[in-house]
Amino acid sequence: MSFSSRSDGPPATAAASPVPAATLFCFSVLAAAEAGVMPRVLELFAKRNLVPNRWHSDLLGQHNEDLSIDLQVGGLTADRAAYIARCLRQIQGVERVLLSEKPPA
Repeated sequence: MSFSSRSDGPPATAAASPVPAATLFCFSVLAAAEAGVMPRVLELFAKRNLVPNRWHSDLLGQHNEDLSIDLQVGGLTADRAAYIARCLRQIQGVERVLLSEKPPA
């Protein structure tokens, strides 16, 4: 298998126009530690063609019975983020969802 170094895009030295920093929406999900929770959470973003900027999950509790998922997503409006938070609360096994906004630096 060979790879070509040819690129059809602009040269790497071309100046890119600055893109304004977007607000990140932070979702904190507490759920039962069940195998299907993480893919159901991710699906809500994937079907909107959104990839979380950051995803962190931990098992909690003396017997790892709880799952904590913290994720940050850009490219949303406040209304869309609130809607996704409401949808997250409807997922079986999800106990609590918190939503906060992280303004651009």
